[in-house]
Amino acid sequence: MRDLATTDPVLFAELAATYELYAALARDLDSEAGLGGKLLYTGELNPLGGRLMRAANIAGAASLGATADAAMQRMAIREGVADFLVTSLDEALRILKNEIRKRQTVAVCVAAAPDAIEAEMQERGVLPDLRAPIAAQPLRLDQIFLAVADAPADFEARVLALIPESERAVRRWLRLSSRYLGPKARGVRSLACTKEIAAILTTDY
Repeated sequence: MRDLATTDPVLFAELAATYELYAALARDLDSEAGLGGKLLYTGELNPLGGRLMRAANIAGAASLGATADAAMQRMAIREGVADFLVTSLDEALRILKNEIRKRQTVAVCVAAAPDAIEAEMQERGVLPDLRAPIAAQPLRLDQIFLAVADAPADFEARVLALIPESERAVRRWLRLSSRYLGPKARGVRSLACTKEIAAILTTDY
């Protein structure tokens, strides 16, 4: 079994940084719904904002970002950072309100400058539950970040057997992260765990 850090350090660093933002969002994670029903405003949908949006997706929140950068807009849709690209706050709110009511995850990017969107949000009394900047939550001293390319079919089952039920955020990341981390991370499984668990997981493959 290969530790991705030895084969693609850039992707490994991106996954680890996204996990630390996710861990910050997941401090008060509901065991079933995650952050379902909560709205996160990411601000400018630049690479950092995109990382935060991915973390929010995994945590279960609805998220809203904005950028006037056409290249970033295209990247957000192509890379699966955002589910919808819209041209106005009205359009974004229609999507968000429906999904928040159902406590579903959704990510919306408005093709506009963040300053303009933020001013309109203030005028209309739109108050996100969470907003950037979100301070990353470093790994605990007893943890390392493990990323595995071409993980075997039983990898998730092995991890879940080793990770305590109380580690809800880690278990949720394991189940859902590959869905939201983009094409480059497809086939990669990752998690924060102790060195002892990492040694078990990387043995006999």
